[in-house]
Amino acid sequence: MAISSTYLSNPTISINNVDLTDQCTSAVLNYVAEQLENTTFSNTSRSFTKGLFNNTVTVTLYQSYAATETEASIFSLVGDNCAIVLKPSSAVISATNPQYTLTGAYLSAHTPINASLGELSTIDLTFSGGVLAKIVTPPA
Repeated sequence: MAISSTYLSNPTISINNVDLTDQCTSAVLNYVAEQLENTTFSNTSRSFTKGLFNNTVTVTLYQSYAATETEASIFSLVGDNCAIVLKPSSAVISATNPQYTLTGAYLSAHTPINASLGELSTIDLTFSGGVLAKIVTPPA
């Protein structure tokens, strides 16, 4: 039987060395290796090989204009590469709480103002590309 996880244990996120855990409501990390078809006449079914990695991180953040919060941290990243660090829990890095670091992720767009009367302002960001590393033992 499969075991599912409910995340009530304080996941963490850092974007470009700024901890935005207190502003983040959602984070999705996609680890994707593009498939390249290498089927030949001699094959009886389709055949594929690994191509380039096409990783993405999509986050939803509350918009805050304070000096060290969302807007100040994100605005200058548009059109640039940065690093994103994610963990399922704030606990120590382990096999059951791995740390994922996406280095060289590109942010192509940002919505500085996304406001509706009577609602908290949020922004959705998608970082593309980069190299993904998974760490399961704490750094020495």
